[in-house]
Amino acid sequence: MAALSNVIKTAWENREGPAVFTTVGRNGNPNSIYVTCVRLYGEDCIAIADNFFDKTRINILSGSRGALLFITKDRKAFQVKGAIEYQEAGEVRDFLKNCLDPKYPVHAAVALHVDEAYSGAEKIL
Repeated sequence: MAALSNVIKTAWENREGPAVFTTVGRNGNPNSIYVTCVRLYGEDCIAIADNFFDKTRINILSGSRGALLFITKDRKAFQVKGAIEYQEAGEVRDFLKNCLDPKYPVHAAVALHVDEAYSGAEKIL
């Protein structure tokens, strides 16, 4: 996994609204959901809380890679892609439990290990 570039980190700090997280089922059908309980984690990872996943969890446990799309306050879109690690217990889940509002259950955590990043059509990682 490559470290997230400063371009992505800066864009992340200026993001607006929820992000869109996409996984793919074994049958090839994509599934996209809005996520708000999401944080940068480490140098190459985005942590996403599984508060109420269903199809997303099934896709992840079936080996799906993931993509996360977000937009900045100046309306610039960014997309990151990578392998997914699902944690019902562990470091990433603990991190999310400690930094999110306690009203969110954080049943598990998704660690999206970023290996590709785009700003529009431009590949930046």
